Amino acid sequence: MLHVIFFEPRIPGNTGAAIRLSACTGSMLHLVEPLAFDMEDAKLRRAGLDYHDLAHVRVHHDLADALAEVPGRVWAFTGHTTTLYSDVSYADGDGLLFGPEPTGLPEEVMSDPRITSRVRIHMLPGVRSLNLANSASIALYEAWRQLGFPGGV
Repeated sequence: MLHVIFFEPRIPGNTGAAIRLSACTGSMLHLVEPLAFDMEDAKLRRAGLDYHDLAHVRVHHDLADALAEVPGRVWAFTGHTTTLYSDVSYADGDGLLFGPEPTGLPEEVMSDPRITSRVRIHMLPGVRSLNLANSASIALYEAWRQLGFPGGV
């Protein structure tokens, strides 16, 4: 199983979309508090459609608690590196860590000893970032593809 970790997410619609992503891929979604919304938020529920019961989601009090549940390596996604997500060889149990909208991961999080490496997603110059749920989808599908889409149809 792959793990997607949202560190202190702020936009309920992005987390709702990630819940749906978890349900569609069999991945585990870890949400690190504080969350800027309630898990019963209407926008979160709407974005996740009726997939909430099919998704694997855990809310954690802190990053250490979330990372303790990730058995593999942890890849921190940031625009502040030259290593591309597509150049990484992912393994079962790996975690894909994303920061809050709009700031991204803080340096102290990316410096955590559990972080294997920092990776980035291709973009044109002059733009700040992709949408959080879109970034998670791009990265998760690349990792899942490399694993041969286990359990997928």
